[in-house]
Amino acid sequence: MKEFWSKRARDLVPYTPGEQPRQRNWIKLNTNENPYPPSQKALAAIRAAAGETLRLYPDPECTSLREALAATFDLKPAQVFVGNGSDEVLALCFQAFFDPERTILFPDVTYSFYPVFADLYGLSYREVPLDERFGLPLESFVGDNGGVVIANPNAPTGRAVSLCDIRTLLEGNPESVVIVDEAYVDFGAQSAVPLIDSYPNLVVVQTMSKSRALAGLRVGFALGNENLIAALNSVKNSFNSYTLDRLALAGAEGALRDGDYLRAITMKISSTRDWAADRLKRMGFEVSDSAANFLFISHPDIPAKVLLDGLRERGILVRWWDKPRISNYLRITVGTDQEMEALCQALTQMIEGA
Repeated sequence: MKEFWSKRARDLVPYTPGEQPRQRNWIKLNTNENPYPPSQKALAAIRAAAGETLRLYPDPECTSLREALAATFDLKPAQVFVGNGSDEVLALCFQAFFDPERTILFPDVTYSFYPVFADLYGLSYREVPLDERFGLPLESFVGDNGGVVIANPNAPTGRAVSLCDIRTLLEGNPESVVIVDEAYVDFGAQSAVPLIDSYPNLVVVQTMSKSRALAGLRVGFALGNENLIAALNSVKNSFNSYTLDRLALAGAEGALRDGDYLRAITMKISSTRDWAADRLKRMGFEVSDSAANFLFISHPDIPAKVLLDGLRERGILVRWWDKPRISNYLRITVGTDQEMEALCQALTQMIEGA
């Protein structure tokens, strides 16, 4: 029953997040969370901020964090925007850069929040089919459009595109904003940040949730031309000037001060991903080339839904979508070595018992 709902609210099909169970000691490989704890510098900064100043509003400009991000990425603070997780930042981008009368483009197999945002804001969009190996057909994203959104690496496939390809998108769409969603970039893809000063139509969105293990803080940010960042601030300040709380600001800045830890845990996760991918291939699985902290796999003989249910019975959660083209695939977050070993053993049992 949707009495008193607006027409737009009635017609929405919301994004469905990965399951967050409260009971049982699961091996949780379904939400792309980092299996390792945050930097100790981040935790120390949060503890230091958890004092009497919590009675005061946080800095609405997020000045200190924006300055830290600018220094990290060799940009100016005016080229940095921060928000409450990259999902909020992306939602603000859809409002700031896209108009209903111009069709925006994104892949047919990608982060499923993109069509949700488009529907929420009444935007027209076209889902461009990826090729048979889930590669990005560049020529289909160049031309007359109202904007382009890609995830690099892509989710849920893990496939990455090169900096050369992103440059092609930018040069082929000079009248449109190109958003590159880099939620997983630290695990093996090339960031488009070095292109920002050369292309006024580029926005790069990143998050502290994945590589920096701060999903619980909800910190995301956008990097781009000062004009584009000004548009984001205009939208944000039209409904909520205080998007990040004091603890999130402090923790994020603390994490930025620990580049060594970032490199250590991303290298560890990437190493685990690569051996697990090799192991799964030897078990007969098709495994997409991944530059992210997850694997996208399919078995030629056992349906993905059967594998999903069998893993759940064994206490392991992974992600599955009942959608065209990917209904026979599972997305598996890269956990610890021990968790991935348990996954492989469980899958082996199911294959041998099939």
